[in-house]
Amino acid sequence: MLFLVFQLDAERYAIDAATVTAVLPQVELRRLPQAHPAVAGVFDYRGEVVPLIDLCRLALARPARAAMSTRIVLADYRDRAGQARRLGLLAERVLDTVRLEPQAFAPSGVDQPQARYLGPVARDPHGLLQWIGVRELLPDDVHDLLFQQAAQA
Repeated sequence: MLFLVFQLDAERYAIDAATVTAVLPQVELRRLPQAHPAVAGVFDYRGEVVPLIDLCRLALARPARAAMSTRIVLADYRDRAGQARRLGLLAERVLDTVRLEPQAFAPSGVDQPQARYLGPVARDPHGLLQWIGVRELLPDDVHDLLFQQAAQA
């Protein structure tokens, strides 16, 4: 299975590459007033308004750094009703992919209900790597607000 690898500070994380539609440079955003702090805004992708989540703000309470390796990962996202949506993920150091079997990942042993998107952990030649669940990134109330605001933008 192929994973797209990125970093949050010095730690490595992975998203299932099968959920990734595109990796884009940073684009002009439209801010959403009173949105959740992790919502960077929305952007236009080929005529579709796509909400953008800043993974650094979500996980580290700081905005993603403006760097050449900071990218928007355009991911397929299924809402609670099973409807296909697009979700932009702003991530730092999006530089690599890795091929690992799902069985290579094991539970971290730490329950983090406030960060339910943090999945199991695997080891590769570069160290530990934690799987991020795209569907689990948004709490239900943020999901509902976000897609409602994106549709109105």
